[in-house]
Amino acid sequence: MGSFTVTTDSGCDLPLSFCSSRGIIPLKMSYAIGDKSFTDTMDPKDLKDFYDGMRTGDCPKTSQVTPYQFAEFWTPLLKEKKPIIHIALGSGISGTWANAVSAADMLRADNPDADIRVIDSTLASVGYGMLAILAADLRDCGSSADDCQAELERVKGNINTYYTTGDLTYLYRSGRVSRTGMTIAHALNIWPILNLDLDGHLIVQAKERGKKRTIERIHRIIGDLCIDPEDQTLYICHSDIAEEAERFGEEIKEKFGFRDVFYTYIGTTIGSNCGPGLMAAFFVGKKRTN
Repeated sequence: MGSFTVTTDSGCDLPLSFCSSRGIIPLKMSYAIGDKSFTDTMDPKDLKDFYDGMRTGDCPKTSQVTPYQFAEFWTPLLKEKKPIIHIALGSGISGTWANAVSAADMLRADNPDADIRVIDSTLASVGYGMLAILAADLRDCGSSADDCQAELERVKGNINTYYTTGDLTYLYRSGRVSRTGMTIAHALNIWPILNLDLDGHLIVQAKERGKKRTIERIHRIIGDLCIDPEDQTLYICHSDIAEEAERFGEEIKEKFGFRDVFYTYIGTTIGSNCGPGLMAAFFVGKKRTN
């Protein structure tokens, strides 16, 4: 299929069935609950169980994919003698990209013909899933690996993402929010609006009191930033609040005229840190800034 192979990891938050249908090959990341290790199945049914477990006290922990694991993942694919374009979780969030680069260097040392291009997406969740879909589209249209790599680098800064949640308990548990910050936010019903800067660092874009004002603020942000919504898909991901996320997505689609909406679960990589109750919108717009 095509002149190059598209790979990513399960943190892209695309269902495994969808990846298979598009020829996107994901490395399934792992997580631990207590002394038990699990592999992300990328199946929405299993993710519902994952979040139900967090609601009853599970505290999952994630770990970076090691260079050895990347090398083991890519080695069989190199037998196809095609370039590999790998879209990685942003380096501003995780060291996974750096480990992927190390693995590619290791494989090239043993096999100078190994052609592995590791893209620092500067994104998380379905943000880099969008890049994987774009890479598959370009491959299927006959683009070369060079042209695909250049297009991914050109586009990635224009993928905007805005997350929000009214429950900071899980972000506190994971060390992303202080106890004081969580307590004040809950007492005052403050909802943070989070996004990623151009380098992929998670930042607090704004804070609003209450869900209604928060969603209205996100609408204003999308209105300011979005480019040609009628020509693009809006991506909505959530951590087990499907009905709420669908209302969120349909309101945005109706208001701004997006062509369609792709709904997906936030997987175990981000979900281990954010817990249930978070939702996010992803779209192509003006370039992100630092």
